[in-house]
Parts: sequence; structure tokens; C-alpha cells
Amino acid sequence: MGFKMGIVGLPNVGKSTLFNALTKTAAAQAANFPFCTIEPNVGDVAVPDPRLDKLAAIAGSKQIIPARMTFVDIAGLVKGASKGEGLGNQFLANIRETDAIAQVLRCFEDDDITHVDGRIDPIADAETIETELMLADLESIEKRRANLVRKLKGNDKEAQQQDRLLAEAQKMLEDGKPARLVEVSAEDAKAWKMLQLLTTKPVLYVCNVDEGSAAEGNEFSAKVEEMAREQGAATVIISAQIEEEISQLDAEEAEMFLGEMGLEEAGLDRLIRAGYGLLNLETYFTVGPKEARAWTIRRGTAAPQAAGVIHGDFERGFIRAETITYDDYIACNGETGAKEAGKMRVEGKTYTVKDGDVLHFLFNA
Repeated sequence: MGFKMGIVGLPNVGKSTLFNALTKTAAAQAANFPFCTIEPNVGDVAVPDPRLDKLAAIAGSKQIIPARMTFVDIAGLVKGASKGEGLGNQFLANIRETDAIAQVLRCFEDDDITHVDGRIDPIADAETIETELMLADLESIEKRRANLVRKLKGNDKEAQQQDRLLAEAQKMLEDGKPARLVEVSAEDAKAWKMLQLLTTKPVLYVCNVDEGSAAEGNEFSAKVEEMAREQGAATVIISAQIEEEISQLDAEEAEMFLGEMGLEEAGLDRLIRAGYGLLNLETYFTVGPKEARAWTIRRGTAAPQAAGVIHGDFERGFIRAETITYDDYIACNGETGAKEAGKMRVEGKTYTVKDGDVLHFLFNA
């Protein structure tokens, strides 16, 4: 299981440059004019995890298969998108299909790159994006509630639940707040997700700064971080220009370049980590001579459902999971050592898989 993150923002904020760097391709045309990304570009990238390499080295794995993450570079949004301005309708349809939103905000000055509104104000940019998504949700809710009238008269239970949730979302939006702030009960969680409202998607603010501000940020990114704190949201500081340069280097050159820039790691790593936290994702591993592989699950996933990520038969016929923590696997130099040291546990259906667990599933075919 991976997840799909939409890269959104106003035109000319560095979305496509960042996308190109992340996916190490030139699939998204980066140019100094609005709407240079007409169709959403999709990039499937490997999730960097140094733990996987260490596990593979100990097990002598012939193949290393990392977890995957999908980025979608979506056409630039402008004011009026909810009413079809620019590429508004297409933008809103594409963003609806993502799991989370990375709002790229311009936090740099450059006279050679025009801003669609003629000024550098990342807070105003974020408000523009949020407002357009809220307006689109309100319009969608009004239409959907009108279509439910007949079913409500017939006391349709599902329609009643849907209308109640739509009403709660509508009230929140009319108060000028995104629908993700609605408190949803466990009983309503599935129905709430099915509404697919744009403003229920978790948001990560990506501050695109100049090269000199990549390590510490600047006055623009500081304002975004303050806004994010007030919202309980997360931020990542990235220089899309640096990331694009790094993407053209080999591993050794990239490490040297990062050191020269005062950076401990590439922005991709920080962005993925923030994305994982945003969606409550974590990783477990399967390791053997044939392959070492990383699997993505949501935090709190029980062992049978974690097994189901590999194959549905694993979940249906689940018997038990032989489990070694990552630290124990490394300390004991592999599975045999972990067994001899009594560090391998046998876990049943109620076990909640932890980040870094090395698992071997037994199941009935």
C-alpha cells in the first residue's frame, strides 16, 4: 500500500520543478507561464529507507524492493477555479482522486519568474487555494443534498446518514473553515470518507525557498510555519531548484552537494516522512535470500490486515506472524540469531504491527 499525494499551488510557484526533481524525470514541463502542466503528471517513486538496505545486507537478499509513493503534479490553480476559471474544473477533479494535498507555496523572490498575482505572499496563496476548495465543496454539498430529498422522504437510512454528514460539513464550510475540522465518529468514518470532499484531505505545506534559505528557511517560510502551527498542520522547507540539481547527481555526488549546502538529507526524504506522518503510515519488512521488501500500512493495522497488503489469501487464511523488531534483527545479525536469542515472537490475529517489524506470515492456502 502506498499513497497518492497531489502537488498543488498557484502557477509559477515551483510545482513542476519539484515534481521533476522528485521523480527524476522531465515529464512535467517546467516553464514560466501559467498552466504549463495541462494534464496531471503522475510519478511513482521509491520511498528511501536505509533500514531496508541493512536488512538486505544481513540476509544476502538478491533483490531490494522499496515501498512506493505516488506524486501527482496538478495544473496550477487561480482565483475562480471553483467556478471554472483557468483550468479549475479539471484541477478540482484531479485533486479529488488524491489521498493528501501538498500545497507548494512560493517563499522566494525572483524578478525573472512572475507571480500570477504580482506579489510574493505565501499566506495569501494558501488562502486562495483553501477558499477555492471550500467553495467547490459547498457547491457540491448543495447539489448532493438536493438530490437526497426523495430518498429522505422515504426514510432511507443511508441517505439520512449522508445528509446529516453533509449538513455538518456545510456548516463548517459556511463558518469559513475546511471540512476536515468536523469531528467524525467511528460509526460515521466510512460514510464520511465516501463523501470525497476536497477540504477533508489532509494538507502539508511545502515552502519552496531560494537556495540560500534551504537549510534554515526565511521570513516567508517562517510565516507559513506559524500559520501551520495554528492549524495543527505540518510544513516542509524545500528548495525545488536544489532538489532538481540533486536529482541529476549520483549518490556520492549528491551527498557531497548536500553537505556543501548545509543539508543533512534531500528534500524528498523529508517530504515523504512528513507525508507518512500526515496519513498515519508506517513500514514493515519481509526479508529473505530472494528479496528484502518494504510494505506500507496505516498505523494501528492488525497482523491479518497487514498480511493482506501482500496478498488477500494471506489475510483470509492468516494463522500467525513470526515477528522480529528491526533493532533485534540487526543486533542478532539476522533471523537465525534472533531465534537463538529468543527475540522472535509468535503473534496472532490481534497483534498490531509496529513500524520496522520484520514479519513472516503463516497462512492456510
